[in-house]
Amino acid sequence: MKPAAFTYHRARDVDGAARLLAGLGDEAKIIAGGQSLVAMMNFRLARPSHLVDIGGLAGLDEVRVHADRGLHIGALATHHAVETAPDSALGPGFAVVREAMRWIGHLPIRTRGTVGGSLAHADSTAEWCLLALLLDAELVARGPHGERRIAADGFFLGHYTTALEPEEILVEVVFPRPAPHAALTEFAERRGDFAVVAAAVDLRLAPDGRTVHGGRVALGGVAPQPVRVPEAEAVLAAGRPAGSELFAECAESAAAAADPPSDANGSSRHRRRLIRTLVARACEEATAR
Repeated sequence: MKPAAFTYHRARDVDGAARLLAGLGDEAKIIAGGQSLVAMMNFRLARPSHLVDIGGLAGLDEVRVHADRGLHIGALATHHAVETAPDSALGPGFAVVREAMRWIGHLPIRTRGTVGGSLAHADSTAEWCLLALLLDAELVARGPHGERRIAADGFFLGHYTTALEPEEILVEVVFPRPAPHAALTEFAERRGDFAVVAAAVDLRLAPDGRTVHGGRVALGGVAPQPVRVPEAEAVLAAGRPAGSELFAECAESAAAAADPPSDANGSSRHRRRLIRTLVARACEEATAR
């Protein structure tokens, strides 16, 4: 398949790209790595009249951690750049971010695909979307009227839909706090496929690592956007010993609270079974870390 005809524009800076988007209107799309958009265009699922290429813009691919301001990842950083980032850039409290990259497609996709592209595409099973929601990320957008910071819990609005305005460009994602006891896991039919269900947890453990004092649980593939599960988080907040009994109860609560769809990738019942397995597994991995 080939895409429908479009006009190509190469941006020279972020402000220029924002002005282009404002002038071109709803028929324009940003392209960077192109790992999602190009495939959709080839299948005629997306037919933008204009593509604004920001792939060559300088300064949007940095990965750096600040002691008091968290982890900052530029929108043009590739998945592989995060996967291979040194500890000095990523920081010891963000190992979950690096380790989540192994679930993203295959190496060629991770080498070309960008962090900002994945977040702006807003697939409900995407690892970056799940991490952003789990870890209270802030997404930084820039448009003709300046910069705007959007909390992750208000960024994902539905199927492939975000709070970004048509003329705004996602320039950075900020993870404000370390997550030393977090883990993400998922199930796909084949290695590299999109996840059927993904689960991520961020636990608060006592200094001795034996008691769970709270945590966050997030799921992908069970709703139009990634979701947190307050019912499962309530189980973790009871101050109980870490272990299989607590984690199984947390997983059961997550499965009971979810209302996953049935589609070609699996029934609602199948997805609930996956939730039970994956949430418990993520809790075990987070505790081991």
